[in-house]
Amino acid sequence: MNPLKTLVFAARAIRANLTRACLTLLGVLIGVGSVILLLGVGSGATAAVAEQIQGLGSNTITVSSGGMSRGSTRFQNLTLDIAEALGDQDSAPDIAEVVPQVSTSATVVVGSLTTSATVIGTTANYFAVTSSDLAQGTAFQQVDVDAARSVCVLGADLAEDLFEGADPVGQTINVGGTPFVVYGVMKAKDTTGGTSNNSSLVAPLSRVQRSLTGYGNLSTLTLQATSTDTVDAAAAEAESVIATQLKVSTSELSVSVTTQEQLLSASTEVNSSLSAMLAAIAAISLVVGGIGVMNIMLVTVSERTREIGIRKALGAGQGVISAQFVTEATILSTAGGLLGVAGAFGASNFTILGTKPVITSGSVLLALGVSVAIGIVFGGYPAIRAAAMKPVDALRHE
Repeated sequence: MNPLKTLVFAARAIRANLTRACLTLLGVLIGVGSVILLLGVGSGATAAVAEQIQGLGSNTITVSSGGMSRGSTRFQNLTLDIAEALGDQDSAPDIAEVVPQVSTSATVVVGSLTTSATVIGTTANYFAVTSSDLAQGTAFQQVDVDAARSVCVLGADLAEDLFEGADPVGQTINVGGTPFVVYGVMKAKDTTGGTSNNSSLVAPLSRVQRSLTGYGNLSTLTLQATSTDTVDAAAAEAESVIATQLKVSTSELSVSVTTQEQLLSASTEVNSSLSAMLAAIAAISLVVGGIGVMNIMLVTVSERTREIGIRKALGAGQGVISAQFVTEATILSTAGGLLGVAGAFGASNFTILGTKPVITSGSVLLALGVSVAIGIVFGGYPAIRAAAMKPVDALRHE
């Protein structure tokens, strides 16, 4: 029998038990759709984090305290003295900007509304270096930092929570018992797969230290290299200057100096591992779908025993019989795979686990290939069983 006739006979057999066939391919549909969507979630999270990190600028460097130094009880904290030393062009010629930051949590009150927010105390260059553009009003200036003025800029989500659509610019809010005048509101940033300042309040470093945190250590430092080509040199200079200020060698330094490329690489690795784990979990449903295909084909073989006997008696060989049932199983799994792809594309228009899935051609081809393989592999045993029947025994079957 030629392949076309085999395909036609297989389609007729499936149509004869259409309801059962639809229920069988549903398992494959769910498995394929799940694999594609969960791989899409991983790709979407990776893309979102990459966009966030690149949004900070490819020439920025993050410095955070590593706490206790290795082999001693000396704490390695970031201070304003370190920030000033990093701003010295003689010691660190490849560092263009230094942004010291302290952060704390405080209660923010506007009228009868009360919420908790992260308060970031920093300098006027924070907005330019971190690419925190303003949607309303203006940012505070260095003169506000020098005078320790009680002014602030709100994150987009915090402004909405406090003012519910009203214009916050020029309004006075109470932050940890201190009144602050709102200068502006920052544009919203994507929070998928990472953090942002959407729910934060940014104020002059001197005022936050005086009113909320005290004159202690800094939380982080954000550095900006002179160009993308000098990022590595700037990071090395930062390590050297910080080690000198802390009076330790660079090998004993526990302060973390991280470039955007390193952050992107680390986040991509984490998201790739997460995607692989999610895909492995989703693949279980594909295996279950394959078992469903094998089960239905075994039932089909049992129901069509006399048909098999008649065809073998008329001269059909084992290859023809086995091809018949493998083709039926492959049609079911392939149809389920195609419907699963369509369902995945439809579901990708929605947010899943806080992420907008990004479906790639690789994940689609992988899932479709696996669905076809399921039909061949899981349809193989029932096909072999059908082909091995003796014509006399098959014809005697009731």
